[in-house]
Amino acid sequence: MKSAPAVALWSLSLGVAWGQSVDVETHVTALAAETMEGRLTGTDGASRAADYLVSELKRLGLRPIPGQSDFRLPFPFTAGVKDMGSTFSIGDWAAPASGLRGMSFSDTGEVSGEVVFAGYGITVPESQSFGYDSYHGLDVEGKIVLVLRYFPEDASADVKSVLARYSGLRFKALGARERGAKGLLVVTGPRSPNAGELVGMSFDTAAAGSGIVAASITSEVADKLLAPSGKILSDVQKELDTANPHVSGFALENVEVKLDVRLERETKTGSNVAGIIPGKDLDRFVVLGAHFDHLGRGGDGNSLARKDEAGKVHAGADDNASGVSAVLSIAERLRNVELSSSVAVAFWSGEELGLLGSTDFVRSQAIPTEKIVAYVNFDMVGRMRDNKLVLQAVGTSPVWPRLVEQTNVPIGFDIELSEDPYLPTDVTSFNQASIPSINFFTGSHSEYHRPADRPELINYDDLGRVVDFGTLLARKLSELNERPEFVKVARKQQSGGSRDTLRAFTGTIPDYTTEVDGLLLSGVIEGGPAEEAGLQAGDVIVEMAGQKITNIYDYTFALDVVKVGEPVTVVFLRDGERQETKLTPRARE
Repeated sequence: MKSAPAVALWSLSLGVAWGQSVDVETHVTALAAETMEGRLTGTDGASRAADYLVSELKRLGLRPIPGQSDFRLPFPFTAGVKDMGSTFSIGDWAAPASGLRGMSFSDTGEVSGEVVFAGYGITVPESQSFGYDSYHGLDVEGKIVLVLRYFPEDASADVKSVLARYSGLRFKALGARERGAKGLLVVTGPRSPNAGELVGMSFDTAAAGSGIVAASITSEVADKLLAPSGKILSDVQKELDTANPHVSGFALENVEVKLDVRLERETKTGSNVAGIIPGKDLDRFVVLGAHFDHLGRGGDGNSLARKDEAGKVHAGADDNASGVSAVLSIAERLRNVELSSSVAVAFWSGEELGLLGSTDFVRSQAIPTEKIVAYVNFDMVGRMRDNKLVLQAVGTSPVWPRLVEQTNVPIGFDIELSEDPYLPTDVTSFNQASIPSINFFTGSHSEYHRPADRPELINYDDLGRVVDFGTLLARKLSELNERPEFVKVARKQQSGGSRDTLRAFTGTIPDYTTEVDGLLLSGVIEGGPAEEAGLQAGDVIVEMAGQKITNIYDYTFALDVVKVGEPVTVVFLRDGERQETKLTPRARE
């Protein structure tokens, strides 16, 4: 438990003012308020949260980072996609606007030609020893493919569990494209959930085009397509719903269509907020950071809201108003302390969308990476239980175990150390830039990514002790004579029974923040197959095992067809030059 007298003695000895007006609860309550609307990146709520942080930095007397005139550091990001008037016609008949919608991952463009109905559009890779191929016996080269959404409704639970894995719409688009189709139509069958409805215009940060023109159509439009064949959609779906692999699709005779998909991808601006406490050395920085964005009302797919919570503001009190509060409070402690290295405090936006803000900070060299002594991240530090503090990424430097032990003497946490820096939080951006990093974490909980992550559930006494620990650690880092040695940690494969662990391991680290035609690597895992194959950060994989790679989804699907221990050819672009190498996937342990 907290030992106030010991901490007070320590703080006096190091000149850190103990007991100043640090109010962690005020910060958490302000950021988790309804008026912040869940702080989704690029929204008014996030802008109001940034305003709050700027006002706090001004109150504390911090300065903008060198070369900047403002505490805000804006960055662009792709935030959404709109259908700008896609059209579809069968001969002389034009579908009503309500009868179709472009798919969010579609290429923009016009295609025309014959149509082939390919059932559910599912192909299970041979490696799964499960025979199911919707395209068996069909020629779709240069044609437009019509497929049903989801997977066969009447199949057994075991069969569904296999087919479901290959029923994603992007996977179906990939299957059609790889067989030479130039267009894809998707219909939600009358026996499926959301019967007859158009597919929603969802979006994610890696929503680069799929290399095919694709749209969803209503069941009425699908029946119009099927009419010349004398069939109706409900009947053909019923035949397919047993998952009998011998029930095949068919070409639609005498049907010529024209599909024109018009999409507009929306770019927004997010903003990090950062300032510095100058030290004696203005060319050396200890960076303290926490992300201030969260999930808004939970509409981006990362929400774990229960049915009765859908659409409500995700307050994000622990994730991550707690971390932001900790960093602000540490800044308040350090602002009047004589420091050797300068201290920068940074609040990231876009973490929940894929580490967008911290990646931009590192990539733009807002503070040149060679000037950063170390990075200390705080993400979910408000729900401490049983005095347990988890410190992650300590494998990035041999300095961490000693510093942590010394720092903890007056605080008395039960520390759990983890070497792994490959975390779904902003410490990853700095690790990839070879900066010694450490992440503070007090554990997950049942309110994670739900509107129920509320301020009243925060353990404010222990959050204050995290501030004590962070303040002392930052002070110790600022006094180091040399930058700590950086160690590149080899990624340990996780054990367990999740579906992902069954896939082949290649050791690539995708860059989710930049849209390119292919898979851009932000790095490779030390000692992994990708590094052994000579791949490196900045390479763009465009083909793997003979399969064209246009985005992260293509790459994920390609992993299903490679075999452990068997070399595959990887084609990649390096500085615009097309090269190839052999990569041998390994089994995940």
